[in-house]
Amino acid sequence: MTNGNGNGNGSEPPPTWQYCGNQMKLWRERAGVRREDLAKEANYGYEAIKAMERGVRKPQLAVLRVADEVCGAGGLLLAAAPYLKPERFPSYSQDFMQAESEAVALNSYETQFIPGLLQTEDCARALLSAHCPLLDDETVEERLTARMERQALLSKQSRSFSFVMEEAALRRRVGATDQHRDQLIHLLKAGKPRHVFLQVMPADRGAHAGLRGPFVLLETPGHEYLAYEEGQEVGVLYADSEKVSNFIRRHAMILQQALSPEESMRFIEKLAEEL
Repeated sequence: MTNGNGNGNGSEPPPTWQYCGNQMKLWRERAGVRREDLAKEANYGYEAIKAMERGVRKPQLAVLRVADEVCGAGGLLLAAAPYLKPERFPSYSQDFMQAESEAVALNSYETQFIPGLLQTEDCARALLSAHCPLLDDETVEERLTARMERQALLSKQSRSFSFVMEEAALRRRVGATDQHRDQLIHLLKAGKPRHVFLQVMPADRGAHAGLRGPFVLLETPGHEYLAYEEGQEVGVLYADSEKVSNFIRRHAMILQQALSPEESMRFIEKLAEEL
């Protein structure tokens, strides 16, 4: 959960991409430069340039530099570069990230991978690099830095953190074998503080309340509850009491079926020893 790395909310790209792409198209047409010629000069494919001009792909600095020169924009296209810096988090998760930073308690249930707050840098980089469509290098580095900085929340002993992870998430090797081992050892260390609880949902538990997907429950400073769930291209933060109540009940049942924190630590330790 909250590891999504999309470039928008699943349907609408960032306005800065659209504006910059449109400006690039207008300057190109004004200068009488064909899209094929710009693509050749910039060493990009025709479809890539078309996507940038439509605003569905982030205009790349190298393309802006070439377009500015061949279209005679006199630096006006390059002036957009500072506004095209990658977002630290996908736009659909911005509200959740703000709520997470303020929450007094966080309860996470994850099915497919280690939660972002518990990932090593190697694991986080591998997950970001595996995103489809591919993220550019600048975005990967920006998202990686942001994810690592988020983990400072775990040092706040005035807050409580509970993580339940499916066995499949722990067995999935993200990166090389030694990197996966390091990730498991990192979990053992992360679960030592008294305010951080790690639990494992073994595969042999069969059907249970969490099988419909991962989610996060947050308790606000005002002691209200929020629920967040995230898919491939969208994230939704719920404040509606009825919806949140469903997640609270679901989470309570998951905790009953998962291994205890002590059993979970032994389970993770055994997985690490097997590598």
